[in-house]
Amino acid sequence: MGQRGRAISGLSASRRGLTQAKMAENGVAPRGKVLTIDTMNPTVKMVEYAVRGPIVQRAVQIEQELKEGVKKPFAEVIKANIGDAHAMGQQPITFFRQVLALCSYPELLNDSTFPEDAKSRARRILQSCGGSSMGSYSASQGIDCVRQDVACYIERRDGGVPCDPDDIYLTTGASDGIMTMLKLLVCGEDESRTGVMISIPQYPLYSAALAELGAVQINYYLNEDKCWSLDISELQRALEEARAHCKPRALCIINPGNPTGQVQSRQCIEDVIRFAAKEHLLLMADEVYQDNVYAEGCQFHSFKKVLFEMGPEYSNTVELASFHSTSKCYMGECGFRGGYMEIINMDPEVKSQLTKLVSVRLCPPVPGQALMDLVVNCPQLGEPSYNNFIKERTATLNALAEKAKLTEQILNTVPGISCNPVQGAMYSFPSITIPKRAIEEATEKGQAPDMFYCMKLLEETGICLVPGSGFGQKEGTYHFRMTILPPTEKLKTLLNKVKEFHQNFTEQYS
Repeated sequence: MGQRGRAISGLSASRRGLTQAKMAENGVAPRGKVLTIDTMNPTVKMVEYAVRGPIVQRAVQIEQELKEGVKKPFAEVIKANIGDAHAMGQQPITFFRQVLALCSYPELLNDSTFPEDAKSRARRILQSCGGSSMGSYSASQGIDCVRQDVACYIERRDGGVPCDPDDIYLTTGASDGIMTMLKLLVCGEDESRTGVMISIPQYPLYSAALAELGAVQINYYLNEDKCWSLDISELQRALEEARAHCKPRALCIINPGNPTGQVQSRQCIEDVIRFAAKEHLLLMADEVYQDNVYAEGCQFHSFKKVLFEMGPEYSNTVELASFHSTSKCYMGECGFRGGYMEIINMDPEVKSQLTKLVSVRLCPPVPGQALMDLVVNCPQLGEPSYNNFIKERTATLNALAEKAKLTEQILNTVPGISCNPVQGAMYSFPSITIPKRAIEEATEKGQAPDMFYCMKLLEETGICLVPGSGFGQKEGTYHFRMTILPPTEKLKTLLNKVKEFHQNFTEQYS
């Protein structure tokens, strides 16, 4: 805390003291706070979100210390803790920003420097907005023309499998849709309380949401020895064990995976759908990284496409909610908070309740809806912006593929670090060997061993990673998650610093 902050804090404390003294003088008993740590919602205290946890908070403090001239053994903090592409230097897609600029300031529609396909997209979006302004509320389910474009995109992506715009809900990023579906699912008490199956390692949104809602988290473990694959036998084990203390109702899949970067095979997706059908589970398919597939022989298959290709026995019965976002893939537009959710085979009465629930938050951000429209209705062959759009998209995805390979190669040269191929998404989740003495010191400090490791890494090198314990991992194993998003040269610097640190750390504690 700076000098000014300390002064303000001291003044506030002084004023509180004077107020309490005056109340005592007047015979009024001092009142405690209505909202205290003991009287607040207990489920909120159970929420943890590792990607913005203590490591990141300390990284922010270190950045401030560097600005104030505090000497460190490094010149900058390199944050590889979160999938925020633009913060890491990825450039936005020109066409997207042109249309958003036109929508935000329609006077630019008269500017000849903007291409006609950008202007036509902007006019169509504005015509669908109240008062022809992005500053107006939209329908709670989302702007009609955007939902129609999303439906057309899904049909193209899935080889003609029909998509009804009425099954599309535009959301504030994918997280909003996921949270909304979980709210619908959670009910019951004790042994009848809703249980939700999530992969371990997992994206902490799921564990945080389940904790907040008071649902039961059912862990199933991905197989690290087989490139983080999903085994049906492990799903069955987790389900059977959970039925003793809750009612399992949903199965969540992240494909491509976060934090593990695996891409599920078509056969695996078929097996998961059969499992969900047999065990009467609703499927939640988190598919926000669907364009981020790098490994040779890997391909993204949407759960919906596979579901319908398996025939009416499954396509008419299995309940599915799938999610997409503007924040990942080649777009990386995290701050606009655009996304969508598609629901399949939902009970009509529940669907009415879903529509009511989303109406409470009025509507998703309209600029995010507009951006989602551009993602699903991008420039086509023959339009003025097509060539540049393809050039920028291809360059972004190719750079991510190169960095995925680079990350795997360098980390696997380090004794004590083992990194599976980054088949997709934006992250690596390598296992690390931590010496016994370091584990003991971490235990004495009340820290998980990989938290201890990552905190020392930050303090000594300025590298900000997230410990694997924040995502879940098998007992006795340790990991960290890092993004592959930094520019190539900065990524090389990061990886080489990790390599040097790990070698020194191992020597120090051996």
